[in-house]
Amino acid sequence: MFESNRPLVERIARVLAGAALSSNAEGSDPSAGEKVDLAWRQHMNQALAVLHTAREPDEAMAAVGDTAMWRNMVEAAIAQRVD
Repeated sequence: MFESNRPLVERIARVLAGAALSSNAEGSDPSAGEKVDLAWRQHMNQALAVLHTAREPDEAMAAVGDTAMWRNMVEAAIAQRVD
């Protein structure tokens, strides 16, 4: 299994920044990569909110996996907050 070299909370914050800036989403910049690199930290609170709500698996997730492991993994991602 592949692993990312960036913390999950950072990756979520980057996605949120990209959504706000890129013309591929809600923004207007056709090449927002550099702007995302500068702005993603401004989305950390939103990213943490996403992780807090993702701590609890839904029924479909619980039916196919270990719910305690899921919670532990998400809690680890929250604890890995990037400043």
